[in-house]
Amino acid sequence: MVDKGKYNLLGVLINAIDYEAAVNRVLTAAHHCQPLTLSALAVHGVMTGVLDAEQRYRLNHLDIVVPDGQPVRWALNILYRLGISERVYGPTLMLRICERASLEGLPIYLYGSRPQVLQQLCNNLQRRFPHLIIAGARPSQFRRLTAEEQQAIAAHIRTSSAAITFVGLGCPRQEVWAYEHRDLLSMPIIAVGAAFDFHAGLLPQAPPMLQRLGLEWAFRLWQEPRRLWRRYLLLNPLYVSLLFAQLAQLQRFDPTGHAPKPIRYG
Repeated sequence: MVDKGKYNLLGVLINAIDYEAAVNRVLTAAHHCQPLTLSALAVHGVMTGVLDAEQRYRLNHLDIVVPDGQPVRWALNILYRLGISERVYGPTLMLRICERASLEGLPIYLYGSRPQVLQQLCNNLQRRFPHLIIAGARPSQFRRLTAEEQQAIAAHIRTSSAAITFVGLGCPRQEVWAYEHRDLLSMPIIAVGAAFDFHAGLLPQAPPMLQRLGLEWAFRLWQEPRRLWRRYLLLNPLYVSLLFAQLAQLQRFDPTGHAPKPIRYG
């Protein structure tokens, strides 16, 4: 089990952690009804924090940020010689948490995406884990909420009997949601992005070979070029150049950021 703390990658603090340690921390918090926020960040997620000081503040105030993308894992190993042997891939982490939750009787809640995605996701998860308790599921409203609406949603989740909430709003909205709801929900909040679509069977995952080579982004770009071309064709080269600057100590990356105003994505 690996849990070596947080390390500065371009100003964003990433945990050097493996699946076992991450799952154990989530389940421990769930059993004790303690708040815990976790996000799985690939290059795009890291760059949202690099380019936006308020988002950097949010990310650096999450409890756990796991290295979801291979280039993030490689960067940590290059900068700090950590020897991390595998990334912590959000969709896989979600399944491992669900497996443990089903064995230990901890209900989950699913927040985000569209009604048809949530229905298929619930069906597939319960087919895979027959003893998994899904306490509730609520689709995104795809807009910003009022403070009253945010409080009502948090109250609904708290009274659902859920012990763990998964959030699938896409990056960076889901990280904003996790940050803003940490103290409203006394339970782990896990931001897992495309995992909802993957496990609902509506979006194919990259072949294992491409995942190992760090080319999952190319597979997703091929699937959704209009939506994703800016994310990958502009941010990936910038990430590499800034990583070189950090490695060569040409630039200092401050993890502080600026305290953000509420956004209340829903």
